[in-house]
Amino acid sequence: MFVLVPYLAALALLALYGAHRLSLLWRFRWAVGEERAPSEGSAGLPRVTVQLPLYDERTVAARLVRAAGALDYPRELLEIQVLDDSDDQTRAIVDAEVERLRAAGIEARVLRRRHRIGFKAGALERGLRAAQGELLAIFDADFVPPADFLRRLVPHFADPAVGMVQARWGHHNRDQSALTRAQATLLDGHFVIEHKARHDAGLFINFNGTAGVWRRAAIEDAGGWQHDTLTEDLDLSYRAQLRGWKFVYAPTVVAPAELPADILAFKSQQQRWARGSAQVLRKLGRRILCSREPLAVRLEALAHLSGNVGYPAVLVLALLLPLALRASADVPAWAHLALFLLCTVSALAFYERGQRALGRPAALRVRDTLLATALGIGLSASQTRAVLAGLRGATGAFVRTPKRGGAPRALHYPLRAAPAGRSPRWPLALAALELLLAAWFGWAIASAASFGPRGALPFLALFFVSFAWVGSLSLVAWARG
Repeated sequence: MFVLVPYLAALALLALYGAHRLSLLWRFRWAVGEERAPSEGSAGLPRVTVQLPLYDERTVAARLVRAAGALDYPRELLEIQVLDDSDDQTRAIVDAEVERLRAAGIEARVLRRRHRIGFKAGALERGLRAAQGELLAIFDADFVPPADFLRRLVPHFADPAVGMVQARWGHHNRDQSALTRAQATLLDGHFVIEHKARHDAGLFINFNGTAGVWRRAAIEDAGGWQHDTLTEDLDLSYRAQLRGWKFVYAPTVVAPAELPADILAFKSQQQRWARGSAQVLRKLGRRILCSREPLAVRLEALAHLSGNVGYPAVLVLALLLPLALRASADVPAWAHLALFLLCTVSALAFYERGQRALGRPAALRVRDTLLATALGIGLSASQTRAVLAGLRGATGAFVRTPKRGGAPRALHYPLRAAPAGRSPRWPLALAALELLLAAWFGWAIASAASFGPRGALPFLALFFVSFAWVGSLSLVAWARG
């Protein structure tokens, strides 16, 4: 009983989130060619400030600044701000690239701060005060916006109620490795399924921190950039929509970016996102629940912000599943198989549908869907700590995700970053925990194969592979430095 109660509670919570995924799939309709035609000329176009927040990005800074300078928009209506908080060679790279833009007749400037107060949110806040544009386009360091990005998104602001337009993320290095393929599939689930289904149903969506355009008035009306969470983009998105601003999703406009090629960099990114979303839930949950928005809008917003709570549930399930199987040995094998399908079918269908919408071949869809599911399970240990920290603790430090950008290995940034307040060996300890969980499921597989229930073997195998994969990748990455 002491095992079965928390085990069943974790299953029930995961089933609830699974049902939510299926509800998004039910709403989802994928159509292409729905964007407005690119506008020509400059008559009636608003002034746009392009903001490029950077911190120690020597491997990708030049590429980003050049892409911003190549945007097809009237030069008299375009301003480029490089919000550079860097402490390394990035500063010299940025200065040289901005000078090239100025020589080409583009209005560009570098803004630097003495202290990184507020991290990215603080940099954007500083840039907003100096910006001349009515609209603000934001790109992170690893993005390369297409030249027609502004021409295709700006027309949406003809509606004065529109406060933000978000483009879809693409992936420069999707096929670099199994890890990047899994990441791309996870992100496609968000950008292809979630954003599209929510937007079409009139529910809240969010700005994803980059590859989007804001109306300056919407930012200011919502209270501006705030840095009491690690996901300032998510926080501002909900505050703005609660103020009545409309958000638009433009799925046919794609801005490619670099996926973290190293598991430690990926974990750092995911921990920041999970902690930040939990902080936004803590900050705005009551306000959303008590707002005058329709019930469907409020429930979907809470489901979105609380989504990472599924990671602690997966970890509880991982710890208790082998014991629960022994405690419920009288349950028939078919029941365990049905349980496996109930817990996994929604995730598998969700990611497969996203890949199918993008036109990927069946064999690649199956492979990448399985990889994404395994990666999600394997992250549960690291993500659980991040979620709990976001629900209970202080804001924490914004740990940047190192990028490579095709630069030589000598220019790569170290990956052994640990969360604030943790030992530098924390990533190694986490890898050891993940490998211990893999061993735990290895024992459970042997036990089930010998004594039953054999219907649980696919479920046990999925957990074993997930923790073994993530744990071994983390250990190897740590050893390489």
